[in-house]
Amino acid sequence: MMKLYYSDILSARKACAVARYLKSPVEFVYLDLPKGEQQAPAYIAINPNGKVPTLSDGQQTLWEADAIMCLLAERAGSDLWPHDVRQIEIVRWFSWNAQHFGRHGGALYFEHIVRPRFGLGNADPIAVDEDLDGLRRFAAVLNGHLKSHTWLVGDALTVADFSVGVTLPYAEQAALPLGEFPEVRRWHDQLNEIEAWREPFPPRPSGQEQSRRCSPI
Repeated sequence: MMKLYYSDILSARKACAVARYLKSPVEFVYLDLPKGEQQAPAYIAINPNGKVPTLSDGQQTLWEADAIMCLLAERAGSDLWPHDVRQIEIVRWFSWNAQHFGRHGGALYFEHIVRPRFGLGNADPIAVDEDLDGLRRFAAVLNGHLKSHTWLVGDALTVADFSVGVTLPYAEQAALPLGEFPEVRRWHDQLNEIEAWREPFPPRPSGQEQSRRCSPI
């Protein structure tokens, strides 16, 4: 059985969501980041970055959430990672998200959610203003695209949707101006109809739940 090492943070959220959506045969292994479990020698041996998520099945070890989603879909024979020209479109959205939309959304998530939860001080107003400007600029691009598309790539759900939408469940907490972009909001409403999107993280033993409340979900 594959093992999916995760914590309740943005990057791992999308990998967990796809694993649960596909009902992939994975063992979820939670790492407590505040305790530094991602830096344990045994984990560094499979992911020298000391980050989550990581997927391991004994034969192959893979880092990075976007790649993990694609591999899970491939293993499942799922059209979430289609075997046609749509792959190029998906890679484009991965890159666009990493460089633009997701970068600014993730920065706002950090300022409004991670900082207070880890006692890192108040949000930096200059950084917030800059990232709000950036987010609005690229949310407008996404909104325009979605006017003529049900999903990001054609009319079918793909791993691109799981990747690009990952900050949106935190829109209210992270002060993302989702209401300004009706097509983005409509698209995220569709994602919210998927149980694995709404609840991507598996249940954990009660002893781990206290730690979860201290982590940057």
